[in-house]
Amino acid sequence: MALPRIAFLGIGLMGLPMARNILTAGYPLTVWNRTRAKAEPLAAEGAQITERADDAVRHADVVITMLENGAIVEAVLFGMGVAAALQKGALVIDMSSIKPREAQAHAAKLHALGCRHIDAPVSGGTLGAQAASLAIMAGGDQADCIAAEPLLKVLGKPLRVGPHGSGQLAKLANQMIVGITIGAVAEALQLAAAGGADPALVREAIRGGFAGSRILEVHGERMLARDFTARATAQVQLKDLNNALDAAAGFANYQLPITRQLRDLFASLCEHGGAGVDHSGLFLELERINQNADTVKLP
Repeated sequence: MALPRIAFLGIGLMGLPMARNILTAGYPLTVWNRTRAKAEPLAAEGAQITERADDAVRHADVVITMLENGAIVEAVLFGMGVAAALQKGALVIDMSSIKPREAQAHAAKLHALGCRHIDAPVSGGTLGAQAASLAIMAGGDQADCIAAEPLLKVLGKPLRVGPHGSGQLAKLANQMIVGITIGAVAEALQLAAAGGADPALVREAIRGGFAGSRILEVHGERMLARDFTARATAQVQLKDLNNALDAAAGFANYQLPITRQLRDLFASLCEHGGAGVDHSGLFLELERINQNADTVKLP
């Protein structure tokens, strides 16, 4: 039985290794990216590259979008002719991180055109994308999630968490926990250093206790090494926190006080020159605050 034809829209830091894994698994793949040069490496690996997003999807059974935000997903799907070019019954898997209500609106519009939709954002960063070990949080009809599972397993570990928009809610929960824990680790290590303790040894001492976490392991190491090369940027983390606050406001104005404070810290980091650093670079914003500096000190 022939594998379904895949179109992949959005070849960035995450999209490139994800598309490579799809090719490695043997799927026929057509790709589009606003900046064609970013997609060019895939041509030598067997992908077809198109100049137009609508041309990429015309013969696709499954379309994957991996784009920057909800407005861009909306523009690509419905402003650039992609939705109109889809085959009847085609499945759109949006792996971008967007607002839950945007995912629900996109699903409704696609269903009206006779197409299917899953929101399936991911966690794991570029390392997870390369290793095909992404956590994939899917929202949509159960039958569509089951149909998408073989393809999604090429990229990581998919799990349906509920109806349309639920995948995005799961991603927001993930980003809240990640961001808040990054802030806690950064603040704790700086407090230790300010009091005269060796922050690297403090990190080592607490790794086996209840404070031990993936964030302490990976992001804590980046902070100590002052390696803030972007794997996931502060600007993207800020977008996700804003989306979480937007979602909460729709639930009878449900309050997220910790997330709001964290959002303000990431907003300040971005405003003071750190928008493009890794989200572990919140460490730099806390340094800036304690040193009363006008800008963050980039490595």
